[in-house]
Amino acid sequence: MMSMRILNRQTFLVATLVALVTAIGINAVTSGSSPLFPGGVVTPIRYAPTEIPPVTPEQAERALSSARDLSTAFRVASEQVLPSVVAIETTAAAVQAPSERRPSPTPRGRSPLPPGQNPFEGTPFEEFFRDMPFGEGHRFEMPPGQQMPRRSGLGSGVIFDEAGLIMTNNHVVAGSGSVNVRLHDGREYTASEVWTDPRTDIAVLKIDGADDLVAARLGNSDAMAIGDWVLALGQPFGLESTVTAGIISAKHRGLGIAQRESFLQTDAAINPGNSGGPLVNLDGEVIGINTAISTRSGGNEGIGFAVPVNRARWVAQQLATDGVVRRAYLGVVIQPVTQELADQFQVRPRQGVVVSEVLPDTPAAKAGVQSGDVILEIAGIRVSSSQELIALVEQAELGKPHALTIKRNGKMQELAFTPESQPDDYGLAQREAPQDRPAEGSQFDELGLELGSLEPEVAQQLGLQDVEGVVIMGVQQGSVADRAGLDGGMVITQINRQPVKDLASAEKVLEDASLQEGILLLIRTAQGSRFVVLRQA
Repeated sequence: MMSMRILNRQTFLVATLVALVTAIGINAVTSGSSPLFPGGVVTPIRYAPTEIPPVTPEQAERALSSARDLSTAFRVASEQVLPSVVAIETTAAAVQAPSERRPSPTPRGRSPLPPGQNPFEGTPFEEFFRDMPFGEGHRFEMPPGQQMPRRSGLGSGVIFDEAGLIMTNNHVVAGSGSVNVRLHDGREYTASEVWTDPRTDIAVLKIDGADDLVAARLGNSDAMAIGDWVLALGQPFGLESTVTAGIISAKHRGLGIAQRESFLQTDAAINPGNSGGPLVNLDGEVIGINTAISTRSGGNEGIGFAVPVNRARWVAQQLATDGVVRRAYLGVVIQPVTQELADQFQVRPRQGVVVSEVLPDTPAAKAGVQSGDVILEIAGIRVSSSQELIALVEQAELGKPHALTIKRNGKMQELAFTPESQPDDYGLAQREAPQDRPAEGSQFDELGLELGSLEPEVAQQLGLQDVEGVVIMGVQQGSVADRAGLDGGMVITQINRQPVKDLASAEKVLEDASLQEGILLLIRTAQGSRFVVLRQA
């Protein structure tokens, strides 16, 4: 009886609420006002069913025709490139020196990897090759009297010259003794030559005695735009002659897996084994060399990366001709133009790159480039990232003057620099970090910095001889300096683009500085220089 009363009360409340809402709706429609919104107009929401008109036979035919045209384009591009795609299998051996020309196979005494061990363990490619059948981790039953060679890596490649030259990735053949190539028609060869360029992760193989080779056409990766259709070809998980489709998702990506990066990003399915295979456009032209994927599962998740063919071709041609890559260099330390730096240098974000340091006796120094310059163009080509500038400089013709457009102190200037061949050790020198820090210094409470004089012995310990400035001895946790990433052992050489030689000059410059407007610091470490902006949050 009690439950019945409760039910009746609930029914009564629901009925009352429905009646009230109905009355409000009727009142809103008839009088333009509502008891809940006096004097206001309440328009009841009515959802009319959406009628989708039927597809006409003409519309259906046009749609099917467009789909067939795209399918035909995929088919034709695949048929053109597949005969040039090869499978690459490698056996474990000694690690190869960068850009070393050598015959293959050439075991050099290194013990084979333990059974099942991933040869890329501890490298950025470990995840990419996690599930590959390395060594004896996967066992295969062979008929009596036959022996299955131990494999340490699987990858792909593409023939780019009918003389037997094949382009692939450095990490596909790195650490390999014997590099075996299987052509699209099933013929197998052992590479007679292997040349590598670890900086771009590009390698070139040569096979001898193969006739009727089909070389793929190399396109123009610079002409590719975001949204363009592409096909990825290779042998994912050992499944040869696999073709997947997608688009160019982004350009000029840097991942930190190679020294020289400006990857094309694509959502075409790329999996372990695709590395070194071609990424092609709908004209059947190679526009990239598939290199890496971003993944948590170890397989394709729609984010793959390829070395642009314009860079890969430039590297491959030098490797095939000379066995090494000769690069030009400018001789500057650069950093991207962030929003904070843009305000300080009077440019837009990503408009050019900022020069934080000019190395002595380099093409940049000879051309008159200065710290604080913003490089906007090189040879008339605009730059918006460090990767773009590096690529343009490295491929510049040696000994020929090139125009350099910069912005200095808010004013445009034209300089000319003559590229020189990059020294072998350029950019590789590193110094040990200091073990001790000065014990005394001045306190800059507002910035959260403790600064000290850069005494000769301290400079030597920091690896910064002949550098003038003040050394950071401590950074207050949670301070403006801490949030900007400053740390002990760094040396401040400029404040608001004014050189500082000691604590007195630093204090004098800071007297007129404002955290609200931003304080621009030039920081120097053993690894180079960079600009940092301190601003009150």
